[in-house]
Amino acid sequence: MKDKYHLTKDQNLFLAKKVLVSNIYNSARLEGINITYPDTKTVLEGVNVSTLKLDEINCILNLRDAWNFTLSNINKEINLEYICKVNSLVSRNESLEWGVLRNGRVGINEVDYIPDIPKEEEVIDNIKKILKIENITERSLNLMLYLMRSQIFWDGNKRTSMIVANKLLIENGCGIITVRENDINEFNTLLTEFYNTNNKDKIIKFLYNKCIFGLEINN
Repeated sequence: MKDKYHLTKDQNLFLAKKVLVSNIYNSARLEGINITYPDTKTVLEGVNVSTLKLDEINCILNLRDAWNFTLSNINKEINLEYICKVNSLVSRNESLEWGVLRNGRVGINEVDYIPDIPKEEEVIDNIKKILKIENITERSLNLMLYLMRSQIFWDGNKRTSMIVANKLLIENGCGIITVRENDINEFNTLLTEFYNTNNKDKIIKFLYNKCIFGLEINN
């Protein structure tokens, strides 16, 4: 796998801030929230939208805070502590606990696969192995999919995983990953298949071809 983009860190940070509202909107749609882009922008500007439920507004604001933390700490090392911090912001007031490893069994809607209860040492070891992958884009996608399938938190696993994957891409100038509204159905279908089979070939190809974006810079 080759990196699709070769930006400087500053260029990639500029891109991330420029498309922040779009990324939050896409993440909200991926969570099944029936929200428009203008409504997303309105909520992020601190104005309530009467058609949205309180928990939906909270989801948007949590995504904002998680993204702000990530962009403000782009140089910090990625480890379990960092990932837990992102989850603590993403899932605040949404789940049984946030920012700590799940300590009970969960199921995934319409998926036969049941993830194991995470063990801290195993999670740390798996993260370290993935972070040794040489290619940045491949490393980012593998980490994202590992965190999604492992469901190491009670809630917010997809959102946490995608933000952490973006942290890796941004700090290395490799673009931004986001699932646009038109691609949600295909993503969900491939993600379900990946959950059930643990074969990531199809979803990796899909993510690489359709979900990674960047800036075209003329040198």
